[in-house]
Amino acid sequence: MARILVVDDQKNMRATLSIMLRGAGHDVAEAKDGSDACDAIDDENYDLVITDLRMGKVDGIAVLKYIREASPLTEIIVMTAYGTVESAVEAMRLGASDYLQKPFSEDELLIKVDKALEHRWMSGEFSLLTQEFKERYSFENIIGRSSAIREILTRIIKIAPTDTTVLITGDSGTGKELIAKAIHANSKRATRPFVPVNCAAISETLLESELFGHMRGAFTGAVSTRKGLFEEAEGGTFFFDEIAETSPTLQAKLLRAIQEKEIRRIGDNKPISVDVRIIAATNQNLLQAIEEKRFREDLYYRLNVARFVLPSLSERPEDIPPLVEHFLKLFSKQMGRTVRLSRSTMERLVAYPFPGNVRELENMIQQGVALTTHGGEIQLEDLLGGVPAAAGATAQTLEEVVAVAEKQAIRAALINHENTDAAAEALGLSATTLWRKMKKLNIDNPNRRR
Repeated sequence: MARILVVDDQKNMRATLSIMLRGAGHDVAEAKDGSDACDAIDDENYDLVITDLRMGKVDGIAVLKYIREASPLTEIIVMTAYGTVESAVEAMRLGASDYLQKPFSEDELLIKVDKALEHRWMSGEFSLLTQEFKERYSFENIIGRSSAIREILTRIIKIAPTDTTVLITGDSGTGKELIAKAIHANSKRATRPFVPVNCAAISETLLESELFGHMRGAFTGAVSTRKGLFEEAEGGTFFFDEIAETSPTLQAKLLRAIQEKEIRRIGDNKPISVDVRIIAATNQNLLQAIEEKRFREDLYYRLNVARFVLPSLSERPEDIPPLVEHFLKLFSKQMGRTVRLSRSTMERLVAYPFPGNVRELENMIQQGVALTTHGGEIQLEDLLGGVPAAAGATAQTLEEVVAVAEKQAIRAALINHENTDAAAEALGLSATTLWRKMKKLNIDNPNRRR
């Protein structure tokens, strides 16, 4: 089933086409003129648009040009009256995939529709991998050639233009915030704020004040009235990272804010309307959290409208080489040096399970570039702590795996920031917590030697 938009200023023609296409199992929408069609394209993604050429002020050629700019993956079939084939040829030169000359039969229509849709799906699969496509849709940091990544990109394109609430799940380091940002960048809210909040990094009392704001004198230390992050995100997207870390009490308040689209500052009884799109993420199993009474079931179903499940890096090893190349270019440019990776090191990386996922790989390459001389080749020992043998290696406990990942992340942050305060902020930790972890993991501070 495809999503098809039929554009014609003749009501009978629109109705006839819709009946034929729905009979073939497609989901069909109608636009009464060119202007209506452009609005529809802004509101939703279509696999195919079938448009008449001769309409009012906004004709079929104008619609064609608009679609080619706003939705480059959408296929277009133009309809033209007998004796005006020249217009159809011009339309195909501008990017239409085919044309129909009126009057036409149902068989002719469906054959051309099937051909256009086949091209749509084939070209869509491959164009998702092109740099031009990634830049156009702000996907330059979503790297990979696996079917899992292509499916995620396709779903982002379909879901982003709507205001649908999104829930993103996956292990730590799989790129949940990256996906949230891509959804925002491709939405109608892209020019408005993207406001992220890490629910695990802020205490419950402070988090409530951060989210909803407070009135002057509402509690000790509230010396002035303050807007909350919900108000700061007005018209944009609010991203709740690690939503499962919130308490059931706060979850009840979040549920009301999402359902009613209004909040109350602490110490104030007056409701404030807010217009935000909600995206939430977690690395936990929320269904298990519901069973354990740690997460509200009603909030789960309110959030779980459109679901993205991000695969771990070990589930898509074919994406490791392009990710390595991406991080090599990124950090080589930042550090002003050119380095390369040895073939044997790449083979070990592809075989390594990466418990820390993409974040762990990024930290490894960053460390390798930092330790390798200009024009040199990154060896296994240049990577953070080395890469353990992957297949058949001695199993590590979860505590050991977490310690290795923490050690790698902390070392990378210390190397790439001027002081421990900046490194702590980048890691989402307090300076005291970072110092304790450095002491526990026996990590030397490289900033002392600068």
